[in-house]
Amino acid sequence: MVSYNFPSQIHLLMITILVIITTLFTPITTNTSSLPWNILSNDNFARKLTTASSSVESAATDFGHITKIFPSAVLNPSSVQDITDLIKLSFDSQSSFPLAARGHGHSHRGQAAANDGVVVNMRSMVNRDRGIKVSRTGLYADVDSAWLWIEVLNKTLELGLTPVSWTDYLHLTVGGTLSNGGISGQTFRYGPQISNVLEMDVITGKGEIATCSKDMNSDLFYAALGGLGQFGIITRARIKLELAPKNAKWLRFLYTDFSEFTRDQERLISETNGLHFLEGSVMLDHGPPDNWRSTYYPPSEHMRIVSMVKQHRVIYCLEVVKYYDETSQHSVNEVRTHYT
Repeated sequence: MVSYNFPSQIHLLMITILVIITTLFTPITTNTSSLPWNILSNDNFARKLTTASSSVESAATDFGHITKIFPSAVLNPSSVQDITDLIKLSFDSQSSFPLAARGHGHSHRGQAAANDGVVVNMRSMVNRDRGIKVSRTGLYADVDSAWLWIEVLNKTLELGLTPVSWTDYLHLTVGGTLSNGGISGQTFRYGPQISNVLEMDVITGKGEIATCSKDMNSDLFYAALGGLGQFGIITRARIKLELAPKNAKWLRFLYTDFSEFTRDQERLISETNGLHFLEGSVMLDHGPPDNWRSTYYPPSEHMRIVSMVKQHRVIYCLEVVKYYDETSQHSVNEVRTHYT
């Protein structure tokens, strides 16, 4: 006869879960040491490389607030050349040091950190007089990687154009999202942002600038896209554009049944020439009553939605968008789904 000691197994399982939770939510802190290399006196980095405590402290944390990894210094480059000079210095040094590019600081667990190294503040290179060049005939934009997607959108809209694929939050840098993937409710139709890049300039680990695409230096191109900055620093990207929609119908559908929610989601995704944006989310009976982004719904519906959430504990939401113009306005209501 085989006997099982269930209390002991449950006890061991609970301890394991507590260890995992503690590991995930305990801030990871590393202490900075003195600079192992003499670069502060280098004329190439005068007034651009700082060890000021405020700059180092800011670069040690990110949006996730899980890690706290201190660099030894922060570089505020004014040009791509500043970054290549620093990488070459590290590559040629007998004691190389880590570097990491930081955009708007929206990493979650220290991906843009450089322990006892140098964090490169990419946003310091933004120049309002240059950085985004739009080709209406070629339907693309050449964008410096330090620019935010909201800035790219505002510039392309001046010519009636828009990038093909987005992230849901637009106050992120171009280089940052292309180093990760770039996913939103448009991904099912157009692919992630990294699937909508035609060409890039990348600084390699040797401090060399290489232009790459699917046909030129393709290994570097596909490695840098979604490569988390491990294969080079993206400094420029050629982004696919399309004509900006003239009108958009924006709807949200609430569900209490998960099977019905996923069935409609899969059906809408599979329709040819259907929606332009589709994204699912969950509303939980947890936290403040407006934790489900009440600004998306008219005030007259707030109490009804709160009541639904409290009654069912979990509500599922489909957010959909359909673009249309004068020629397709009559058919914009043809996409149907259930409101539960």
